[in-house]
Amino acid sequence: MVRTIELNKRQEQILQIVKENGPITGEQIAEKLHLARATLRPDLAILTMSGFLDARPRVGYFYTGKSGNQLMSENLKKILVSDYQSIPVVVPENVSVYDAIVTMFLEDVGTLFVVDKASKLVGVLSRKDLLRASIGKQELSTLPVNIIMTRMPNITVCRRDDLLIDAAKELIEKQIDALPIIKDADGGYEIVGRLTKTNITKAFVALGEE
Repeated sequence: MVRTIELNKRQEQILQIVKENGPITGEQIAEKLHLARATLRPDLAILTMSGFLDARPRVGYFYTGKSGNQLMSENLKKILVSDYQSIPVVVPENVSVYDAIVTMFLEDVGTLFVVDKASKLVGVLSRKDLLRASIGKQELSTLPVNIIMTRMPNITVCRRDDLLIDAAKELIEKQIDALPIIKDADGGYEIVGRLTKTNITKAFVALGEE
């Protein structure tokens, strides 16, 4: 569960004053709290940047009427895939299943992206794909990954300028661990990054700590 934005006691007091008296100037808020205007400046900046308050020159502070959860939701809808993407781990389509398993282990990832000779995306390999292949009696060192991989166009992709929340929904809906981040290139897709459940978790943690 992502926690709501937490305010300290003085910030809560400021919020209440603005709710009851807004629009109100910083000097007037300071007078009500019997504090210097400079003392309140950091708190007012935090409340304004967080979206709890709106400030207008020569008018004062307004209460936006938004809760911490609403503000967190709005902030989440501003985050792009490019803000939290990581480096993709790519293998050629003629590599053996054995070598792919070794690569996945050494790189400590759960998904490999498969490319052709022109470095275009042609497939995706998950842990399940490699595990399923290793259970059989096939010779893993001679079996190419293009036999067992998920192929285009059955691959869910995303782009750097997609919203992170939309990519997260795709991960959940398709029940997959990672998405290739792609860009168009000569009739195909070039892989420019990857987005995983770990990336999504980092985004939520960062948002909760703001």
